[in-house]
This record gives sequence, C-alpha cells and structure tokens, in this order.
Amino acid sequence: MKTLPDNFGARVLSVVRRIPPGRVATYGDVALLAGRPRAWRAVGNIMRHCRRPDVPCHRVIGAGGRIGGYGGSEMLKRSLLAAEGIVVSARRIRELDRVRWRGRSPTRTH
Repeated sequence: MKTLPDNFGARVLSVVRRIPPGRVATYGDVALLAGRPRAWRAVGNIMRHCRRPDVPCHRVIGAGGRIGGYGGSEMLKRSLLAAEGIVVSARRIRELDRVRWRGRSPTRTH
C-alpha cells in the first residue's frame, strides 16, 4: 500500500472544515479537493480517527449518499445531519443532488 504524505491529512481536514452547514460531501469529493482523487479510503480513515470539534466529520458521507457509520454512532451522525436540515431515509441522504457540496478543486500553478 502506498503511503500518502503527511500534509494530505491536513488538506483533508481543511476541505472538511469548508463544507457548509446543511451540505455534505462524499469521501471521494473530499479526496479530489484535497488533491488525491483516488484516496477516498484514506479520507475515510482520517475521518474515523478525527476527534477535533472544529472539523464537521458528520458532513462527509459515502458514495451514493450512504451516511456511513460515524465511528460506530450512526444515530448521532443522523441527528447532527437532521439538525442541519438534511433528511436521511434508509441510511441514505435524501435529495443528495440538492445538498451535495463539491467545493472547488485545487488550482495548479506551474
């Protein structure tokens, strides 16, 4: 398995902090915005171990709108999303196209 540079984790946390209340992004969206489009699994691991109150990890979801486990507390994640006006039904975000945040991809300068 290829090891990602340490600054990837910092970029992931920076991206997640930018997800506005009432919006969600997939692990793949976050990976893309952090500069590693195929590192969605690494994003999941970073979210799993993140305990920082300034990082809204609950706004990061699985592909297709699956809410994921949120460190074993799916009900807490569901409650946090509901408090922001996001409707979850059958473990999926309803109206995903409306609430999905894709941010902006990093611009490359050469």
